[in-house]
Amino acid sequence: MSMPSRSTSTAPAGRRRPALTAVTAVTVATLLAAAGCSGAGSGPDSGGQGGQTSRNDQDGQEDGQNTTDTTAAPQNLTSQKLDWKACPTPSAAEGGGTAPSPLPGGTKWECASMAAPLDYAKPKGATIELALIRAKTSDPGKRIGSLVFNFGGPGGSGVTGLPSFGNDYDKLRTRYDLVSFDPRGVGRSDPVECKDDKQLDAYYATDMTPDDAAEEKSYVNGLKWYAGGCEQKSGKALPHVGTVNAARDMELMRQVLGDDKLNYFGISYGTELGGVYAHLYPKSVGRAVFDAVVDPNQSSEQGSLGQAKGFQLALTNFAKDCVSRGDACKLPGSTPKEIENFVVQLLDQLDKKPIAGLGDRKLTETQATNGIAQTLYSKEYWPLLEQGLDEADGGSGALLLVLSDAMNGRNEKGQYSNIQAANAAVNCVDSKQRYTLAQTKAKLPEFRKVSPVFGDFLGWGLLGCSEWPVPGEWEKPDVSAPGAAPILVIGNTGDPATPYEGAQAMAKALGDGVGVELTYEGQGHGAYNAGSACVQNAVNGYLLDGKVPKAGTVCK
Repeated sequence: MSMPSRSTSTAPAGRRRPALTAVTAVTVATLLAAAGCSGAGSGPDSGGQGGQTSRNDQDGQEDGQNTTDTTAAPQNLTSQKLDWKACPTPSAAEGGGTAPSPLPGGTKWECASMAAPLDYAKPKGATIELALIRAKTSDPGKRIGSLVFNFGGPGGSGVTGLPSFGNDYDKLRTRYDLVSFDPRGVGRSDPVECKDDKQLDAYYATDMTPDDAAEEKSYVNGLKWYAGGCEQKSGKALPHVGTVNAARDMELMRQVLGDDKLNYFGISYGTELGGVYAHLYPKSVGRAVFDAVVDPNQSSEQGSLGQAKGFQLALTNFAKDCVSRGDACKLPGSTPKEIENFVVQLLDQLDKKPIAGLGDRKLTETQATNGIAQTLYSKEYWPLLEQGLDEADGGSGALLLVLSDAMNGRNEKGQYSNIQAANAAVNCVDSKQRYTLAQTKAKLPEFRKVSPVFGDFLGWGLLGCSEWPVPGEWEKPDVSAPGAAPILVIGNTGDPATPYEGAQAMAKALGDGVGVELTYEGQGHGAYNAGSACVQNAVNGYLLDGKVPKAGTVCK
């Protein structure tokens, strides 16, 4: 999980609170990881039980395939056989940890790697290896095929993400092999690398909301330093890690897995990836669901402004909930506005003087903002936000620092996954927009107006790609997909990271008869795992039985 526009990122005194213990810090980080709060965001048998795709030429194109893409992988790649084995321990770039445990009933996760062209313009040239994971269907006799997941980011590892959510999707496994992957540049798929762990500790502690000329110069120099590290360590891959190539990889994956159609479940950024795939390969779309939908019509600036509004709305909803609990709420203020003002004051104080965090690391304003945002992705994390703010008010920034670490992909051992490096690389190769310092400063008043808490943070984030070493590809992605099968598009009215309006925009952009919008009146990022039986029944009914919900359906 991450705030996309931060592509290179990331109180009244009086009461004293006990510092967060190391054990508690590890527990919080583990809970967040297990819950999939990592943006966002993150395989099947080649011999398969599904029908094999027919191929008739050296480019791997199928008979009668309707595609707007002009590139294709060569036959030696489309016909490759995957060697499924027990999954290894996650790599450092995937976040580390232990190999995934079997699902209830004993089904084991299996992993494989798939070769794909580094550059689809040179399909017979150099290749990269993409990491895949799968859990086979629990009912082979009713198997439809593979269901491919992307959990967002961009930059989230699907190889670690899918096992974290495995139980939540077990009903879907009755008819599908559950599959996910590390997109190119992510995790074990030729990961983008920029700086080492100690350097990243220092970088994420810097002030990313400068207040004067000296801080502005430091911020810009930091962006240049970070981008230079990415170019030095991963320069060969940087031009090729964008969303279009990830979509091409999914088409290659569909063929290698032996599926006639790509059945797909995209979440957050995964909806943008799915939309681009549908545009490139409309006739290859099977049953698809987009949850927590990115607005394809927005520029990076509009998307950042929408996020500022979305996170501010989520914070207001949190504050309303806190106030409604009366004295049980630990935060000062008898109205939501007073609690929001308390948060603003706390951040202002941290800007002037960071407080104790964990070990020799202090909590800065930027890290506190990051940690607050982390908790707004799910209502389940609101108690952590309340506790973290209360402890910071008392002088301990440990919990908010742990939450910020989780956003940035740092584990309790001080090791970083490559989620933020990949996030920067994908965003900056996708988006053409490059803002100057003057342009960014001119936009700040609008950002501050919509969000006193997140406006500066997301407004300054417009500079994120200004020093990037490779150019971007588009102003906005094309997701029009005439002729594609229906795609269920789910919007959550309380979603902070992908505001609700994006679902309606995506459904319309996909085209008449393709985008089918469903509304969930709830809180948090995404709807399927939010506890709504209505949403789950609609999604399961479509994916398992092909029943398309009525457009405009509303769930609570």
